[in-house]
Parts: sequence; structure tokens; C-alpha cells
Amino acid sequence: MKRLIDAFYNSVRAFRRLAGSEAAFQQELILLLIALPVGWLLSATWSGYALLLGSLLVLILVEVLNTGIEAACNAVSREFSADIQFAKDCGSLAVLIAVVMAAGVWLLAFVERMAGAI
Repeated sequence: MKRLIDAFYNSVRAFRRLAGSEAAFQQELILLLIALPVGWLLSATWSGYALLLGSLLVLILVEVLNTGIEAACNAVSREFSADIQFAKDCGSLAVLIAVVMAAGVWLLAFVERMAGAI
């Protein structure tokens, strides 16, 4: 049980640091807060609502992992390295893929809602 409690405190510490200093993470949290009521209005089912919010949670998850990769790379070396640059670029690509996925899910939900309103 102690391991779970320690892991929880570590997670809270990371959340606080990200929310306090990482602009992309802050923007995604604001997006999630806006999405809570908008997704409720947009979706027709509970599962649709879960999919809309889940797509944004996946985006936030990928952003957290990308930030972790960047922090680890910066801890290894601040000097240019092609390998470190590639690792950071891969993290950035993962965020882009998550953004495209979330945007696609939300766009599809919007189109379905508008088609149903006609």
C-alpha cells in the first residue's frame, strides 16, 4: 500500500510542476475543462461522451510523456546531439498524432450531431 501512496504523491508532484510551468500542458488542461460541458452537449450517448473526453486524456497523456522525454534528454546533455534531437522530435510527433486523433474524434462527433439535427 505504501508504494501506491508514494506513487500517488509522485504523480501529484509531477502534475503540479506541469500545471505550473508547461504551457502546452496548461492549454490542454483548459481544453479539457472546456470539453467537459461541450462534449456533454455534443455527444448523444455516454460512450460518445467518454470517447470525446478520452481522446483529450490521451492527448494529455502523450504530452506528459513527451515532457518526460525532453526532461530526460536535457538531463543527459544540453549540447546538441543528433540522437537527443531525434528523441525529442519523436516525442513531438507523438503529440502531433494525438492532436490529429483528438481533432478527428471531435470533428466526427460534430458532423454526426449536425447531421442528426437536419
